[in-house]
Amino acid sequence: MKVLLTGGGTGGHIYPALALKKRIEERYPSSKFLYIGTERGLESKIVPENGVPFKMIKVEGFKRKLNLSGILYNLNTIRLFLSSINQSKKIIKEYAPDIVIGTGGYVCAPVCYAAAKAKIPTIIHEQNSVAGVTNKFLARFVDKIAICFEEAASQFKGNESKVVYTGNPRAQEVANIKKTPILEQFELDPNKETVLIFGGSRGAQQINQTFIDSFEKLSEQPYQVLYVTGEVHHKTILNQLEKNYGESVHKESIRIVPYIQEMPKVFAAVSIVVGRSGATTLAELTSLGLPSILIPSPNVTEDHQTKNALSLVHHGAALMIRESELSVEHFVEEINTLMKDEEKRKEMANNSKKLGKQKASDELIEVINQII
Repeated sequence: MKVLLTGGGTGGHIYPALALKKRIEERYPSSKFLYIGTERGLESKIVPENGVPFKMIKVEGFKRKLNLSGILYNLNTIRLFLSSINQSKKIIKEYAPDIVIGTGGYVCAPVCYAAAKAKIPTIIHEQNSVAGVTNKFLARFVDKIAICFEEAASQFKGNESKVVYTGNPRAQEVANIKKTPILEQFELDPNKETVLIFGGSRGAQQINQTFIDSFEKLSEQPYQVLYVTGEVHHKTILNQLEKNYGESVHKESIRIVPYIQEMPKVFAAVSIVVGRSGATTLAELTSLGLPSILIPSPNVTEDHQTKNALSLVHHGAALMIRESELSVEHFVEEINTLMKDEEKRKEMANNSKKLGKQKASDELIEVINQII
């Protein structure tokens, strides 16, 4: 089977594609892959690092702010889009894939459109509870629309018959990770209750500031804290903490790191997770059955992280704090609500596990087999 993957911009679009690729290889070892992305997106770095053949096309997303510069930018974007369709047609004709799968981001638009027009079986995968503009555009052309949140189905009006609830392939990739002593790498006790707090791979300024302000209260608690700042913010936060607390910043129960490479392994070793509500993070949390406190980023399209978070909150799998409501008192209180109530954590963990799609890649592969 020859598979053409496309998707990019953020890790949330790239990692599901790579997780699916890994599972297809396990089931069909003779499969071949090609990935189409852009030079500017993270895929240009991540995909080659994972050993996947990679080709680039030039395409841009539309500006939502329609002032004069925005209009001029969008006119150029239309020109690039038309050009990128032709680029995609050439790559597709040369590669001759059996299936084309788009996992989101504007690069999917020309690739999946060109594939559908060439009568090649095409699937788009929507990770969020709010469907992206690109996937809404592609819905009428593709063969199947895979979703991760049931709430997304109603957003593909006129194409409901194409929608399949598969979940996120990233979930299946991490579902069987077991608890290990990985916390020892951070000089923490692997047998002690631990809170992991992070604001995404690049960190989040508001969460970082709240952590700084909450440091003294968190250091007084009976549990451990592992805090991930994001690489860009690490030195600034350490400097601020040392300025505020001097030598008392060096607490045995709190560790502050810039980045964690093997985040799912750390997820499996902690008691609760506090962080953003991006689609990939939630797929990992639910596949592992973890209770969480979600702080959605307000700086995303259509506030989709809040809607992602609410899907867990409504099922009793998470608590949510809006960024506008962040304060030291609220932050520490919500963490203590869970850390001091083991039964509550167990209940939320069970609810989280029920939402996890542990066979997401296999379900997507079944969809592939149906249409090729």
